[in-house]
Amino acid sequence: MNDTEAKSKPSHHPAEKKMLIRYGKMGIVGWFSHDEKHMPKAASKVMIKTERGLEIGEVIGKFCYRGGVFKKNEESVVDYYEVGRADCPVKAGGKFVRYATAQDLSDEHHVNIGAKDELKKCKQVIKELNLPMKLVDIEHVFGGERIIFYFTADSRIDFRDLVKRIAKEFQTRIEMRQVGSRDAAKIAADIEVCGQACCCARFLKILKPVNMKMAKLQKATLDPAKISGYCGRLKCCLRYEDHTYRELVKRLPRKRTRVKTSHGEGVVVDTQILTQLISIRTDDGTVFSVPVEEIEIIQMPPQQAGTSRRAESDEADLEDIDKESDEETVQDNDSFAEPEQ
Repeated sequence: MNDTEAKSKPSHHPAEKKMLIRYGKMGIVGWFSHDEKHMPKAASKVMIKTERGLEIGEVIGKFCYRGGVFKKNEESVVDYYEVGRADCPVKAGGKFVRYATAQDLSDEHHVNIGAKDELKKCKQVIKELNLPMKLVDIEHVFGGERIIFYFTADSRIDFRDLVKRIAKEFQTRIEMRQVGSRDAAKIAADIEVCGQACCCARFLKILKPVNMKMAKLQKATLDPAKISGYCGRLKCCLRYEDHTYRELVKRLPRKRTRVKTSHGEGVVVDTQILTQLISIRTDDGTVFSVPVEEIEIIQMPPQQAGTSRRAESDEADLEDIDKESDEETVQDNDSFAEPEQ
């Protein structure tokens, strides 16, 4: 091969190696560049460098790597969350430093113990300043670059005096992050009535809207105490089967529809979504149930005046009640760093 052929031959650029890592109190997920040739097939803690400083994270998808390269591309990850790229919770994280050692994990344990005293001190200062806010939790970045306080409040809070006093006390950068009720539950997650940890803390990355119409469709009790989650809002699990319920409902006839079956003709008086059974009352008052596959529609129910207006009104009454922002960051630029973008 002569020099001309060698120059014209395209050079090979190996794929950039990236890890998908979860880190932080809020379970942030990000891509981290690395040079590792092999990835362990077990849950692995790693040391990473983010815009917040040195942190400990956990590798996601331990079986999705080949030769140190994540087998799925970034577009596939976006599709997995069923969102657009702008809404995808996976961010550009930073750089992989090393796998966490026993000493690193021990240091993390001591940092978390110290964070409890820092949280207690911050609560004391809030009480002294009489600020209308409630601390949810604290996150002490492993490298000591900053301390993040998560809190809830009914409105925006002027906490500049609080930040100054806390920064002077701990001699580090302080970040105050205001969160909504759902994110507050995600941070301080507990066991739900199903016996499992809250979904928002276990695996949910995007908290999609949930409305009363979903609960009504699934014929769940409308008692707020029973359909509300740890955050005090409608349970996320009401959304899991909503699509299935909607598809099943489409197969059922409306009430007062006249149908024909092998047992005779009658009018639909009730339907069961999951079992797909239709309750029919004949002209002589007999009521029986048959599967939806065994009926033949003879006449649709009569349309009453004002039906469409009532339907529109019902739709308006069942509007999404989860319009609260999941997270709102407020801070004083003179006292601490800019929030995540």
